[in-house]
Amino acid sequence: MTRTRFAPSPTGYIHIGNVRSAIYPYLIAKQDQGDFILRIEDTDQARYVADATDLIEETLAWLGLDWNEGPIVGGPYAPYFQTERKASYIEWAKKLIDMGRAYADDTSAEQIQKYREECAAKKIPYLYRNFRPENPPEWHEGLPLRFKADPKPRRWHDEVMGDLEAGPEVQDDIILIKADGLPTYNFAHIIDDAEMKVTHVCRGVEYLPSVPNYLALYEALDLEVPKLISLPHILGPTGGKKLGKRDGAKSVTEYRKDGILAEAMLNYLACLGWNDGTEQEIYTKDELINKFSINKIQNSGARYDETKLLWMNGQWIRKIVDEQGVEKLYERTLGFWPESAKSYDDEYRKKVLSIIYDRLKSLSDLRDMTTYFFEDPTIDLDMIINNKFLKKFSEEELSDMLQVTSRKLESVDNWEPEKLQEVLNGLLIELDKKPAELFSIIRIALSFAPFSPALPLTMDVLGKNIVLTRLQKAVTALEAPNNN
Repeated sequence: MTRTRFAPSPTGYIHIGNVRSAIYPYLIAKQDQGDFILRIEDTDQARYVADATDLIEETLAWLGLDWNEGPIVGGPYAPYFQTERKASYIEWAKKLIDMGRAYADDTSAEQIQKYREECAAKKIPYLYRNFRPENPPEWHEGLPLRFKADPKPRRWHDEVMGDLEAGPEVQDDIILIKADGLPTYNFAHIIDDAEMKVTHVCRGVEYLPSVPNYLALYEALDLEVPKLISLPHILGPTGGKKLGKRDGAKSVTEYRKDGILAEAMLNYLACLGWNDGTEQEIYTKDELINKFSINKIQNSGARYDETKLLWMNGQWIRKIVDEQGVEKLYERTLGFWPESAKSYDDEYRKKVLSIIYDRLKSLSDLRDMTTYFFEDPTIDLDMIINNKFLKKFSEEELSDMLQVTSRKLESVDNWEPEKLQEVLNGLLIELDKKPAELFSIIRIALSFAPFSPALPLTMDVLGKNIVLTRLQKAVTALEAPNNN
């Protein structure tokens, strides 16, 4: 059975690179009806952040990456926190000591720094094995424990990078157990993966230089090497370097708060470095599970493009409404409406959402794009006068257009989009105006916003009284003395 794992460190916020490192092993496991494990690698206590594990769990749950084993759900290989697995690491470490493949290291940090400086002065690589103590003390907790390397050529196959090899010069006496009694990542992940029967290990390409040391440990402990899958970097927008905070990339939590849907984030990150060879861009989770394949993961970096993420989010907003109805999207909009929307009931907000959703790129757009549905907009005559379709008209001509429109609308009894469109079309003939001219002045008078839905839909949602009131306010503003 295929068994994969996501093993993050609870050291702070979760960035998109972390999440992609969870998505791929999830898809690999689920495609083979295997198990996806969540394991918390919390041995770096100096960088530990309280509540970070909760954030990891919440993010995975939000994305729909349900884990078969790990915190909360448990499993046959518990515990799933490395700090709770200390006894197991000590047991395996003692096996290496008994085999003569590990030794205690009481060398001071100052002395190690001198070794480094000595190598730098000679312009040779620093390798601790060249300074290995001849008579190390007996190991006990409180002393670092080092692996006794057996440097030799190493060859291995990476499912993404292909056949690789490295010489003995990159293998060293790495630390297995730190002075605090906890294991290093280099040692702990090998033990955990073996004990949890992990079959596929996905991690970033930054770990490739360490693989020869990992292979030496697998060999010394007589453990089977799982399939190794190195994921290329997610690159910054310019494509020149690994994506970082300075490139504007936000944490997954920030994207969620900004109104990015889980489906869009999952879809975008899964395709950031993978393609099934088709032109398809929008994938459901089930489609990703069915179509994903390791051999289609690209072996070069993928450029991060937030514009593409926003486009994809807009596609998902429309997909949800078109396939499941506006009710399903509305359930996710809590907290994204303007403050003034709180005084309106759910049904009215749903009605607003039903005519505005196809213009949204993120749910946070609701705050700016719907305000005029809940409160009177601030009149900005410059928006009218500088409009490319309206600037050729005088204030008096614009006022006349609005007044004729108001009188016509006042006589409408059947206030619904089809009838309103009919009335508007009649006004075009009566006033001898183009749609871009008449409809622009009406739209601006009602919303004073850069964009709005189709005019009959906007008028229908606002209601007759508000429409007539706002048209009159615009007329009054246009006819004010200081505008003549």
